Amino acid sequence: MTMAPWLWDSLIGPFAEFAFMRRALVATLALSLSAAPLGVFLTLRRMSLLGDALSHAVLPGVAVGFLLFGLSLPAMALGGVVAGLLVAGIAGLVSRATSLKEDASLAALYLVALAIGVALISRQGSQLDLLHILFGSALGVDAPGLLLVAGVASLSLLLLAAGYRGLVLETFDPVYLSAAGGRGWVWQQGFLMLVVLNLVAGFQTLGTLMAVGLMMLPAVSARLWHEHLSAQLVNASVQAMLASLAGLLLSYHLDTPSGPTIIGCAGVLYALSLLLSPGGWLPKLLKRPHRVA
Repeated sequence: MTMAPWLWDSLIGPFAEFAFMRRALVATLALSLSAAPLGVFLTLRRMSLLGDALSHAVLPGVAVGFLLFGLSLPAMALGGVVAGLLVAGIAGLVSRATSLKEDASLAALYLVALAIGVALISRQGSQLDLLHILFGSALGVDAPGLLLVAGVASLSLLLLAAGYRGLVLETFDPVYLSAAGGRGWVWQQGFLMLVVLNLVAGFQTLGTLMAVGLMMLPAVSARLWHEHLSAQLVNASVQAMLASLAGLLLSYHLDTPSGPTIIGCAGVLYALSLLLSPGGWLPKLLKRPHRVA
């Protein structure tokens, strides 16, 4: 009998009593369902660092929207999408016109974009504005922010379901896709747009620096547990949702920033996966043949 009140106060009470906790939970769960599967495809395409690069690349656009319209979510979101797609497009053009590979040009561009974004916000905004944009606050999600995240998540899931076969072919066998008449660049650009949209939606809850964590950490962990793509997609989404739930509760009880706490919980799940998963350290250690003297 003594456990029931404790469980209520610790796990259910915060969401039952406070609307801001419910909004934060819905936003992070929706983002988990759409961003984590994209992270799985990024890891399979060996583009894990692309998510990190694009999460930094959206910052100048967010900063311009902030400078022109203040903390207007539509303006900052639109600016972030434009900036992310622009940096990705320029990186592709640089790789075709020079001897640099796309990952190298993207790394250079996102560093420049990050510096420009921080400089713009710091010049016109306060330190609090900069911290809000960089690290977000899931507990501060309002109704428009929730609609943005829900809309992006719904659109992403619909497009992933509709284009699943083509995206899988473009990921694993782009040569066959081209031979069969498919346009690989269309799938690639569409995929990049989904990544940018999810990162822009994530900046409201996790910030531009933390949003990529919910996309990549569960995806990397899922690869340690499963070989089949469908299982990886489900595992990544479940891990992202668990990290979101645990992170929000810990943030509420410990009075810590919600974004970093959520990503920290995803990091704990990643560490456990490194130790306990079939592809992790402990099972491989136990499978080693014992030497006989």
